[in-house]
Amino acid sequence: MRILVVCSAGASSTFVAMRLRRAAQSQGIALHAVAGTRESLPIDIDSADILLLGPHLRDEMPRVHAQSAHRSVPVLALPDDVFSDLDGTRTLDLVRPLLSGAPTALNA
Repeated sequence: MRILVVCSAGASSTFVAMRLRRAAQSQGIALHAVAGTRESLPIDIDSADILLLGPHLRDEMPRVHAQSAHRSVPVLALPDDVFSDLDGTRTLDLVRPLLSGAPTALNA
């Protein structure tokens, strides 16, 4: 399972991806989380199973859904307080329903 975390420049998404990987590893969940940028999204999305958008990119959901429609990649806009999730467990809890393929109210 490959999760792409996207922000504007790639800095904050790097922290979220790193924390998400650590939380998953500590719970025995196999996933690979990587960071991306708004500009790299059209290329990177083809290798993602799940796409997480930084909260500041929430307004771009319609465009991102259109870019990912050919692969039906689930897209989740992260909450405003995601950067305070220092151990990644809350972010993992948000992603967990997507790992099992269950729909979530946040990816729309």
